[in-house]
Order: sequence, then C-alpha cells, then structure tokens
Amino acid sequence: MTISVLLIALAAGILASVIGGMIGGMIVGGKHIGYGIASWMGGFYGPIAGIMGTIIGLAVIYFI
Repeated sequence: MTISVLLIALAAGILASVIGGMIGGMIVGGKHIGYGIASWMGGFYGPIAGIMGTIIGLAVIYFI
C-alpha cells in the first residue's frame, strides 16, 4: 500500500465521517433544535471519532 493510496483512503474516511455526522445529527436532534443546526453540529463533531478510527484502521492495514 503506497502513501498516495493511504492519503486517498484517509480523505475518503474524513468525508464519510462528516457526512455520517451530519445525517446522524439530523436524525437525533433535528426535531428539537432544527435540522440545519443539528446537521451543522453533527458535521462538526462527527469526525472527532471518525478521523481517529480511520487513522487507526489504516495503520493496522499498513502494518499487516
């Protein structure tokens, strides 16, 4: 696995975590605080765990 493939996979993981956070925020808090702010907050806080999970997963795959 080359460095360029790892960087592309990292970018894809970050993008997926942002989109997943936005969708999750809309599902969980959309009715209470509004869909726009819930989507914004989910997109902001979603990648906090998603980026670390992606980095750890790519590190495991790289060293196997």
